[in-house]
Amino acid sequence: MVRVLFVCLGNICRSPMAEAVFRKKVEEANLSDRFDIDSAGTGDWHIGKPPHEGTRNILDQYKIDYSGMKARKVTKPDLQNYDYIIAMDAENAGNLNAMAEHEQTGEIARLLDFLPESDVVDVPDPYYTGNFEEVYELVNKSCEKLLSYICKQENLKKS
Repeated sequence: MVRVLFVCLGNICRSPMAEAVFRKKVEEANLSDRFDIDSAGTGDWHIGKPPHEGTRNILDQYKIDYSGMKARKVTKPDLQNYDYIIAMDAENAGNLNAMAEHEQTGEIARLLDFLPESDVVDVPDPYYTGNFEEVYELVNKSCEKLLSYICKQENLKKS
């Protein structure tokens, strides 16, 4: 089982969007039985809340399921239990690396590391910008490339 965790600040906008989009791509590749996918935030302000209305609206627009998703805070055991820990921005990645200290963790990377052709390196936070469409476009393209990367690393074949 390949375990993937998406991480942003509050776990209501970017990381749940990435979780839902990535889950759909995994389903379309007929690999659902090979993946465990989740999301979390580095902050605890929204624990237990569903994704932000803007995230829900964009996922509804693209017919992507997010049912049952609730915000949670990333934990130190998450860093050891997940194979790929995908941060939405440099601040999130820095917080994850600081949390990990010198312990063995899964691979920590930024989502846009998988989209080198992008002009931006951090997924903008639509909680502040309001631009959920821009975030969806970045997340969608990056998740496609992330899935290809993981499939290559894990010797998995998409169908």
